[in-house]
Amino acid sequence: MYIFDFRIKGSASSTKGEIDMDISFFLRGLIIGFSIAAPVGPIGVLCIRRTLAEGRAFGLFSGLGAATADAIYGFIAGFGLTFVSNFLIRQQVWLRIIGGGFLCFLGVRTFLSKPAEHAASARGNGLVGSYVSTFFLTITNPMTILSFAAIFAGLGVGGASGSYVSAAVLVLGVFIGSALWWFILSSGVSVFRTRFNPHRLWWVNRISGIIITGFGLIALLSLRG
Repeated sequence: MYIFDFRIKGSASSTKGEIDMDISFFLRGLIIGFSIAAPVGPIGVLCIRRTLAEGRAFGLFSGLGAATADAIYGFIAGFGLTFVSNFLIRQQVWLRIIGGGFLCFLGVRTFLSKPAEHAASARGNGLVGSYVSTFFLTITNPMTILSFAAIFAGLGVGGASGSYVSAAVLVLGVFIGSALWWFILSSGVSVFRTRFNPHRLWWVNRISGIIITGFGLIALLSLRG
């Protein structure tokens, strides 16, 4: 009877320890995802511009596309899928060309676009387009894998050396943390949206277009190194 009681207590203690560890990894993933998303780059500029020009839903869906790509790269790094990461890194030249070219295209199109007189309706195809474009831009930057791989290795998670459950929880945290940042950004920018008249939106389009095109040119010029 005592042995049975001991086993029950030991099992409960072990389960509680695993839950505590998973919560810890989830919180770490949350912080990692938020931190990776927060620096303002081409995706951030796109999110801000789309929120101002088309509404919060478009800005949020743009951010969720990037968050999904971050989660995929985190998944690859966390589960030790070296054959996938090695393939993407080997193809980084082509991916940079495609991603840089697409950034230049978006930048020029943004620069030339005219401010809308009214907010765009949150139509399905428009939201999907916003999501897919930022997902594509983020996924064509395979060097992100190296960042995730280094972070996950430092945490002792992933591949044969770590727990797959912990890796999955960490990746989930990365996605939610990244999505949280995009929600905060799009919501914050939408607060000031009513203050932007067509003339100010004209300047937003021009400045955003120049910045996005600049990121694309930097990506293409980095291939010369």
